[in-house]
Amino acid sequence: MAPTVREAVPADLPDILEFIRGLARYERAEDEVVATVDDLEAALFGDNAKARCFIAGIDGKSVGCAVFFYNFSTWTGRYGIYLEDLFVEVAHRGTGAGLALMQALAKTAVDEGCTRFEWSVLDWNQPSIDFYERLGAEAQSEWIGYRMAGDVLARLASL
Repeated sequence: MAPTVREAVPADLPDILEFIRGLARYERAEDEVVATVDDLEAALFGDNAKARCFIAGIDGKSVGCAVFFYNFSTWTGRYGIYLEDLFVEVAHRGTGAGLALMQALAKTAVDEGCTRFEWSVLDWNQPSIDFYERLGAEAQSEWIGYRMAGDVLARLASL
């Protein structure tokens, strides 16, 4: 059966957290996941929710998800979509579930007038890089990503 994609609902939260952990395991960073179901509930469904999630399903079973949020391009004056996590269970890779999630995200971006759909991928994750390039995505090698977290973030905030 072909994969389906739908917007996540609160009942999906345990699966979403497990998908996040699955991606972190694949990326060799499972110990960095500190999010809880309550954290995800607030982020995805709370009064001040800033993120969204699509669920991929096959034969009625959730097999993966895409967690995303909106960013903004000052150059275009329009919003874009930033894909934070894309994950499909190992047993369901190659079924079209990842493609279905990416198509749903692209459709959302187009339908909502977004000018960009962006994400990051680890430089050693060649299967994902190949997948994205087959879709027509282009690496943005001219940009260097930066992150500030923990004590460094708190220190800058307190200056």
